[in-house]
Amino acid sequence: MDKNTVIAIVLSTLVIIGGFTIQAKFFPPDQVSTNLPATEKTVSSSNQEIIAPSSFIENTIEILPDTETQLSEEHITIETELVKIVFTNRGGDILSYQLKKHSDKDTYVEMANFTTDSNRAFSIILGNSSGKPLNDLFSVKRIDENSIGFFRNYDVKNEDGSISTFTLAKQYSFLPNDYMFDLKITINGDSTFSGLNSDNASYTLITSPQIGPEWKQKQDKYEYRRFYHLLEGKKKTVNVGQGQTKAINDHISWTGVAGKYFTLIAIPQEIPVSTLLYSTRPTIQDETAAQIYLTRAPILGNKSTDVWRFYIGPRTDKNLSKYNIITNNPYGMSNIRLDQIVEGSGILGPLEVVLKWMMEFFYKIIPNWGVSIIILTVLMRLILFPLTKKSSESTHKMQELQPKIKEIQDKYQGNQQKMNEEMAKFYKTVGYNPLSGCLPMLIQFPLIFAMYGLFNNYFEFRGAMFIPGWIPDLSQGDSIMNLPFTVPFLGWSNIRLLPMIYVVSQLLFSKVTQTPAAGQQNSSMKMMMYGMPLFFFFIFYNAPAGLLVYWIFSNVLTLIQQVIINKMMAKNKDTNLRLVKK
Repeated sequence: MDKNTVIAIVLSTLVIIGGFTIQAKFFPPDQVSTNLPATEKTVSSSNQEIIAPSSFIENTIEILPDTETQLSEEHITIETELVKIVFTNRGGDILSYQLKKHSDKDTYVEMANFTTDSNRAFSIILGNSSGKPLNDLFSVKRIDENSIGFFRNYDVKNEDGSISTFTLAKQYSFLPNDYMFDLKITINGDSTFSGLNSDNASYTLITSPQIGPEWKQKQDKYEYRRFYHLLEGKKKTVNVGQGQTKAINDHISWTGVAGKYFTLIAIPQEIPVSTLLYSTRPTIQDETAAQIYLTRAPILGNKSTDVWRFYIGPRTDKNLSKYNIITNNPYGMSNIRLDQIVEGSGILGPLEVVLKWMMEFFYKIIPNWGVSIIILTVLMRLILFPLTKKSSESTHKMQELQPKIKEIQDKYQGNQQKMNEEMAKFYKTVGYNPLSGCLPMLIQFPLIFAMYGLFNNYFEFRGAMFIPGWIPDLSQGDSIMNLPFTVPFLGWSNIRLLPMIYVVSQLLFSKVTQTPAAGQQNSSMKMMMYGMPLFFFFIFYNAPAGLLVYWIFSNVLTLIQQVIINKMMAKNKDTNLRLVKK
């Protein structure tokens, strides 16, 4: 393989990789956490030791008889218009949190994935994150149809050997038509109780091991889980390697874990969070994890009630921006900026908003998102036709001038300055601007990137049917056959038709738009023409169907435009020749 070919492949690969990572910004935290322990231990500190569960009390310091032997584990379900939640009185935790308006295969999207007997959603660790989540049976109080409480007593051994008792209570409160809910955690001690301080922390609240929908990290490169928090009004993205943890000691406004379409966000309501721990350590073998540990600073009085607010639902501007305006949400929240967790397009955001509006307009006329993609693609190609034509004409002009250009290059090969001067004179004489072929393409790039971001992340594509039996979901790859095995190294388990159609359309497009060349340059161009579509085949194999529909129709329409442009230029050339002969 010649040198130019190698350079072409390397540069192309770098450009592609750069394109896919241009919007990824990582903000590594200042401190890396210690490992989470694998073995159970007694929670202790320099001034307190929690020695045993005691009797039960309900928001009072009155000691009731020990009823532990009378309790048994029970599951309680609360269901609103939007969510269905299953609780256990073991720890007062959540076993399942499903979004009723969004499906995952044959069921609702599960936002409390991979819970186990030792790791449930919204468990509490007494002390810091190195402890073990509580697994004791709590008493239950059903407050109303959308609220439930759990409570239990614990004894504390103080430094002087005395025993104090406190009640740990958890109360969940939901609203009928909102993805946000309140979790109140109350520590209520007796008259001798002076606070809770175990390893410089009172307790740690943990989220679910993973949020849905289910996905395989090795198979679906377009899905992900990322950690975020808002610090001094700015969103920070934290990258955590698989099986690792990272700790943050900053005073954050909120923190969350998000996938492509859904998110879990924790908003402490004036709660002193001393440490924030992000963990990707799996609770189930071979499954991915994305869990947040929120450690509260020591409690210094005999009673404290903390209000944690959680949003668990779609990752969309529509659902999250309402918490920025006090009159638009039932919690009276304002300027909380939860919508910053939505994947944005940076400076291309306004352009993406316009494209969304246009596509939604087409959807109202023909209620099929696949058809909307095609109509929008056709419209964009028509708008860009003048630029495409100008670029093609410039390329054609360059081909005609190539013999003279080569002549100048050969003549002044050893004098770069003189060569540039002669080339400039030549271009001025023939009235040609070398940038005229590049500028139209540069102008198109913002639109191309905005459309890529739109089709790759648009929430409405999730579960959107295009062609029954072939493309049932524009947010997922198409499938014409399920394989009885997984392809080694690639992780493919389906045969997909759209990537194959894309490769054919790209090859045809390259064939029609290629320019004549000779020698090594021609060899390099052939390598690019045939090699790059195959490279993209592997990159786009599991791409969302909506994105591939856009690329395929864009290639087909550009191909048709190029054929028309070629005929127009050939006709103009014949006309000019006839005029010259006359």
